[in-house]
Amino acid sequence: MIATETDLSKLTLELTEEIRIDASLETTFEALVEQMGRANETPDGVPLPMVLEAFPGGRWYRDLGSANGHCWGFVQAIRRPDLLEIQGPLFMSYPVTNNVQYRLRADGEATVLTLRHTALGLLLDEHRAGVGSGWRALLEKVRERSESVGDLPS
Repeated sequence: MIATETDLSKLTLELTEEIRIDASLETTFEALVEQMGRANETPDGVPLPMVLEAFPGGRWYRDLGSANGHCWGFVQAIRRPDLLEIQGPLFMSYPVTNNVQYRLRADGEATVLTLRHTALGLLLDEHRAGVGSGWRALLEKVRERSESVGDLPS
């Protein structure tokens, strides 16, 4: 057996992203659920449809058909229209536990969407490097989807 010493900072991840969206809380929340589900895609626009069962204990998974797929997490908490929290392995296929929180708050007639991702476990450098750009791409898609509805007065 070989024992190794690991720096705690190599085992943790904390990321916070915030975006202002010119749409109501309700519209933004529904756009978030849709974007995390069937409308999901990679940062470079390749479809990556997922299933998000938007209720406490619901699964968030990639359905590959014929009872095949990848479980990314479970809905820890949902409070429409201002909170969605997912916990689980997420995109990582190694020993890591993740918590992703989406908090929405009204800012006048617009919405501020804050994402907070924390992780604990073996984090490979390539995952650590790409996680921020992946979440930013998802938030931008939520903004586009929300603002295309045009539910705010002009």
